[in-house]
Amino acid sequence: MTPGIALRDVAVVLALIGAMVAEAFWFPYDDQQLTWLTWVLVVATALPALVSRTHPVAALIASSLMLWPTTHLCPIVQTSPFAAMVAGYWLARTRGRRAAGITVLAMVPWVLFLLGHGGTEKLFSLETPKNLALIALPVVLGLASRYREQSHQALVDRAEHAERNREQEALRRVGEERLRIAREVHDAVSHSMVAINVQAGVGSHLIDQDPATARQTLLDIRRISAETLADLRGILGLLREEGGAAPTEPTLTLDSLRDLESTWRAAGLDLDLRIELDGQPLPAGVAGTAYRVVQEGLTNVLRHAPGSPARVSLTRAGEGLTIEIADRGGERPGEVPGTVPDAVPDAVPNGSGVGLRGMRERVRALGGALDAGPRPDGGWLVRARLPMPSRHRSGTPLPHAERT
Repeated sequence: MTPGIALRDVAVVLALIGAMVAEAFWFPYDDQQLTWLTWVLVVATALPALVSRTHPVAALIASSLMLWPTTHLCPIVQTSPFAAMVAGYWLARTRGRRAAGITVLAMVPWVLFLLGHGGTEKLFSLETPKNLALIALPVVLGLASRYREQSHQALVDRAEHAERNREQEALRRVGEERLRIAREVHDAVSHSMVAINVQAGVGSHLIDQDPATARQTLLDIRRISAETLADLRGILGLLREEGGAAPTEPTLTLDSLRDLESTWRAAGLDLDLRIELDGQPLPAGVAGTAYRVVQEGLTNVLRHAPGSPARVSLTRAGEGLTIEIADRGGERPGEVPGTVPDAVPDAVPNGSGVGLRGMRERVRALGGALDAGPRPDGGWLVRARLPMPSRHRSGTPLPHAERT
């Protein structure tokens, strides 16, 4: 088969030839004799339909011009317009409304010329509206088919777009879940490992000099490791759950901070914890984030400023909660113990610490802001501001430096 011409195009041409042959045999016009010229004109009138789908303009022009010899020399007047009608249908379907309108306007005078060539009596008969209808009908059908195809394609495109969006949303949620799990594992393990490391060093140093203290240190290590294993079991339970209700994560409250305080004190950290909430409870999400911020901040103190006293304050002012974790970074002559600067310096270098990055992600998830940087008089300050859910406002973090 020739490229661009399908089997159905050949079938259409054969059907048109069959219709014209049937009219010539069974409905002869004025008993006109059938000659070889009749069959040549029949075939020539139907042939343009071969390219109606691919070249509708050329097919319409060719089949329209063939109406003149076919209707006057054969004549076959009832079925000869079918080839032009097929071309008009494909022109409207493939080229659109504007091309269809131009086609109708161009065909009307040509049809009127063919009707009036043998006499004007046909122009004032039912032949005129009938032949004009033969122009409009294929054009209307072609436009209807075009709009239906476009509507179907639009539905397919929307379905594909929705499917792509679902896949992207699924990937986004998987990424967020992986990030959440990474934060949970880091928070559950990091501070415990630091505390265990410190206490193990203390215990090994005192095992001969002060066996009782060394024994207590080992008991603290056992308690901290047991708590860490419980947290890890909760996290892994979330990953392994395949059906039914998902296991509930442990709820972190400000009471949990008191347990955290005892853990760090057992690790040898000089900690000053102050919680000032005016007797008002915190929402669960805010309390959990506050716990993790304090936990990571104290881990950094123990890791980077061992032996330095640390001050932690949680203050509720108006519609927000302010958290500060400050260490001294070592004693200085004339330095007042326990003092905290009013602000984090504006110009500090950026860092790439995993711990502080996790804290910042948690705080931003609630619409808050976290600043971290060195204090002008030594030490380190982490300050987080968490809005209350009643009025969720996004904070803009100040320049910061990270060290974990």
